[in-house]
Amino acid sequence: MVKYRDETLDRTFAALSDPTRRALLARLGEQDGLTVSELAAPFPVSLPAIMKHLDVLTDAGLIMREKTGRTVACRLSAQPMEQAMNWLNRYAQFWSHNFDRLAAFVEDEKWPTQPPTPPNARQNVQASRSRAGSARRPKRSTPPGRKPRS
Repeated sequence: MVKYRDETLDRTFAALSDPTRRALLARLGEQDGLTVSELAAPFPVSLPAIMKHLDVLTDAGLIMREKTGRTVACRLSAQPMEQAMNWLNRYAQFWSHNFDRLAAFVEDEKWPTQPPTPPNARQNVQASRSRAGSARRPKRSTPPGRKPRS
């Protein structure tokens, strides 16, 4: 049986699906080796919440943590992102090829060279019945309230 699922890739995309985790990765991309407290400082969530996000990123292999005494520093790990980029590039090539085919089709198609005439420029055309004014029908419903008994 063929295995269609790649657990590493699934964990990578699951970890990247959260905007807080993406922001944590972006901060580590700007400055590698930040402590957990430094990473958590700009976020409006608690430190335990940041720790849970860091656990997900660590399980996905996107970051590594190093403990020195009482401080824990985080560093980016490139390998899972490389796998994700390779997977995405395969589909980018597929879509690029299909868009190139679509562009070639559209460029080969013959298009009218004259712009359409505006509707008010057609003075000689007789109006059809659908453009003619219509008379209002009389109301069929009775006014609100009780009906007088006859």
